[in-house]
Amino acid sequence: MTHDTPGYRLFRYVTLTLLSLFVATPLYVMVTSSLKSLPDVQGEFTWIPASPTFQSFVDIWQTVPLAQYFVNSLIVAVTATVLSVLVAVFASYAMSRWNFRGGATFKGAVLATQMFPGILFLLPLYLLFVYADQNFGTDLVGTRTGLTITYLTFSLPFAVWMLVGYFESVPRELDEAAKMDGAGPLRTLLQIIVPAATPGIVAVSIYAFMTAWGEVLFASVLTSEETRTLAIGLQAYSTEVNVYWNQIMAASLVVSVPVVAGFLLLQRYLVAGFTAGAVK
Repeated sequence: MTHDTPGYRLFRYVTLTLLSLFVATPLYVMVTSSLKSLPDVQGEFTWIPASPTFQSFVDIWQTVPLAQYFVNSLIVAVTATVLSVLVAVFASYAMSRWNFRGGATFKGAVLATQMFPGILFLLPLYLLFVYADQNFGTDLVGTRTGLTITYLTFSLPFAVWMLVGYFESVPRELDEAAKMDGAGPLRTLLQIIVPAATPGIVAVSIYAFMTAWGEVLFASVLTSEETRTLAIGLQAYSTEVNVYWNQIMAASLVVSVPVVAGFLLLQRYLVAGFTAGAVK
């Protein structure tokens, strides 16, 4: 079947329509449920709200301390993203420009860390944090610092692996030209390589932020009431007495805004960055 036949075009349109409906239907239900009162949500399902109201978007801030959860998530996600990108830029530049003993093994080890599920690291990290608290007085369990370090353990290896591939695609002639102009390695990196690798850095930043923003497993164990993040805080809308489904839907929409807005604004960098890193 060629791409120019009417049959292929019909198949493509039908397939894309079905996929669009598959994605759009849950989003539509989420939006309409957030515009319903709690009795309407708990009653018979309807596709269109009988009496639309935005009250749930107001109540989400009073039912649970959503603003505190939002601040916790923002601090942890931004800190983890900045540290991941900062370390990954320097590490990836060194790995892409200099050959050193064990370099290939190190690259393989970095990539191998992505093969294991996160739950395998939960208990070891928890025990290490407890050990640090007992022996050095460093309180990491139940703190934003501990959660940030945890997110670095799986966002940093991916960031290094992606940026190594992207930096290797940057012509070495740029380094040589900068060297002839008297620039050292640090100046070459910051003034020549980083601007050329902007799409890759942006792609890695988005990945690190999205990973930290929506992570549930580690946050459910390593946070306390004061440091709880949004992904865990949404569970507070379900109590022993009631489940506030309309507020859960409204809060889910609010939580999604930063990630969706960032993705839409930086979409072209994301596609270019992941494509270049993956191909290399």
